[in-house]
Amino acid sequence: MDRIFVEHLSVKGKHGVSDDEHSREQEFILDIAVEFDTRAAGKSDELTDTVDYGFFRESAQEIVSGKSFRLLEKLADTIAGKILADVRIQTVTVSIRKTELYPDCTPGVTIIRTR
Repeated sequence: MDRIFVEHLSVKGKHGVSDDEHSREQEFILDIAVEFDTRAAGKSDELTDTVDYGFFRESAQEIVSGKSFRLLEKLADTIAGKILADVRIQTVTVSIRKTELYPDCTPGVTIIRTR
Protein backbone atom coordinates (compact mmCIF):
# COMPACT_ATOMS: atom_id res chain seq x y z
CA MET A 1 0.00 0.00 0.00
CA ASP A 2 1.16 3.54 -0.71
CA ARG A 3 1.76 6.12 2.02
CA ILE A 4 0.89 9.80 2.08
CA PHE A 5 2.47 11.73 4.92
CA VAL A 6 3.33 14.96 6.72
CA GLU A 7 6.54 14.93 8.77
CA HIS A 8 8.10 17.23 11.35
CA LEU A 9 4.99 19.40 11.75
CA SER A 10 5.64 21.85 14.59
CA VAL A 11 2.58 22.95 16.56
CA LYS A 12 2.24 24.74 19.90
CA GLY A 13 -0.20 23.46 22.50
CA LYS A 14 -0.85 22.93 26.20
CA HIS A 15 -0.80 19.19 26.88
CA GLY A 16 0.58 17.08 29.70
CA VAL A 17 -0.02 15.71 33.14
CA SER A 18 1.48 18.56 35.17
CA ASP A 19 -0.15 21.92 35.88
CA ASP A 20 2.93 23.61 34.40
CA GLU A 21 2.34 21.91 31.05
CA HIS A 22 -1.24 23.18 31.01
CA SER A 23 -0.25 26.74 31.90
CA ARG A 24 2.17 27.37 29.03
CA GLU A 25 2.41 26.50 25.37
CA GLN A 26 5.08 24.06 24.35
CA GLU A 27 6.18 22.66 21.01
CA PHE A 28 4.95 19.32 19.71
CA ILE A 29 6.42 17.69 16.61
CA LEU A 30 4.07 15.46 14.65
CA ASP A 31 4.43 12.91 11.90
CA ILE A 32 1.22 11.69 10.26
CA ALA A 33 1.01 8.99 7.60
CA VAL A 34 -1.90 7.21 5.96
CA GLU A 35 -2.03 4.13 3.81
CA PHE A 36 -3.87 4.91 0.61
CA ASP A 37 -3.90 3.49 -2.91
CA THR A 38 -2.56 6.35 -5.05
CA ARG A 39 -2.86 4.64 -8.44
CA ALA A 40 -5.93 6.63 -9.52
CA ALA A 41 -4.24 9.93 -8.63
CA GLY A 42 -1.06 8.79 -10.37
CA LYS A 43 -3.03 8.34 -13.57
CA SER A 44 -5.37 11.34 -13.36
CA ASP A 45 -3.15 13.98 -11.69
CA GLU A 46 -6.32 15.17 -9.87
CA LEU A 47 -6.50 16.06 -6.17
CA THR A 48 -9.98 14.52 -5.99
CA ASP A 49 -8.41 11.09 -6.61
CA THR A 50 -6.20 11.23 -3.53
CA VAL A 51 -6.24 12.39 0.08
CA ASP A 52 -4.94 15.89 0.70
CA TYR A 53 -2.01 15.98 3.13
CA GLY A 54 -2.97 19.61 3.78
CA PHE A 55 -6.02 18.19 5.58
CA PHE A 56 -3.72 16.20 7.91
CA ARG A 57 -1.71 19.33 8.65
CA GLU A 58 -4.73 21.54 9.31
CA SER A 59 -6.48 18.89 11.43
CA ALA A 60 -3.42 18.38 13.62
CA GLN A 61 -2.86 22.12 14.02
CA GLU A 62 -6.49 22.64 15.05
CA ILE A 63 -6.50 19.80 17.57
CA VAL A 64 -3.07 20.42 19.12
CA SER A 65 -3.61 24.16 19.51
CA GLY A 66 -7.15 23.66 20.86
CA LYS A 67 -8.38 21.69 23.87
CA SER A 68 -5.75 20.49 26.36
CA PHE A 69 -5.21 16.77 26.89
CA ARG A 70 -3.32 15.11 29.73
CA LEU A 71 -1.88 12.28 27.65
CA LEU A 72 -0.19 12.25 24.27
CA GLU A 73 -2.04 8.99 23.62
CA LYS A 74 -5.39 10.81 23.79
CA LEU A 75 -4.09 13.67 21.65
CA ALA A 76 -2.81 11.26 18.99
CA ASP A 77 -6.02 9.22 19.09
CA THR A 78 -8.11 12.37 18.57
CA ILE A 79 -6.04 13.35 15.53
CA ALA A 80 -6.26 9.81 14.13
CA GLY A 81 -10.03 9.80 14.57
CA LYS A 82 -10.43 13.00 12.60
CA ILE A 83 -8.28 11.69 9.76
CA LEU A 84 -10.12 8.35 9.70
CA ALA A 85 -13.36 10.28 9.15
CA ASP A 86 -12.31 10.10 5.48
CA VAL A 87 -13.71 6.64 4.68
CA ARG A 88 -11.13 6.11 1.93
CA ILE A 89 -8.36 5.91 4.54
CA GLN A 90 -7.90 2.47 6.11
CA THR A 91 -4.87 3.06 8.36
CA VAL A 92 -3.32 6.14 9.95
CA THR A 93 -0.12 6.45 11.97
CA VAL A 94 0.33 9.46 14.25
CA SER A 95 3.58 10.21 16.11
CA ILE A 96 3.85 13.07 18.59
CA ARG A 97 7.01 14.24 20.34
CA LYS A 98 7.42 16.80 23.14
CA THR A 99 10.53 18.85 22.44
CA GLU A 100 10.63 21.03 25.56
CA LEU A 101 9.89 18.71 28.48
CA TYR A 102 13.41 17.39 29.13
CA PRO A 103 16.80 18.83 28.20
CA ASP A 104 18.37 15.43 27.45
CA CYS A 105 15.71 13.54 25.47
CA THR A 106 12.50 13.86 23.47
CA PRO A 107 9.61 11.72 24.73
CA GLY A 108 6.72 10.80 22.51
CA VAL A 109 4.15 8.31 21.34
CA THR A 110 3.27 6.61 18.07
CA ILE A 111 -0.18 5.13 17.49
CA ILE A 112 -1.55 3.16 14.56
CA ARG A 113 -5.30 3.08 13.99
CA THR A 114 -7.03 0.91 11.44
CA ARG A 115 -10.62 1.09 10.32
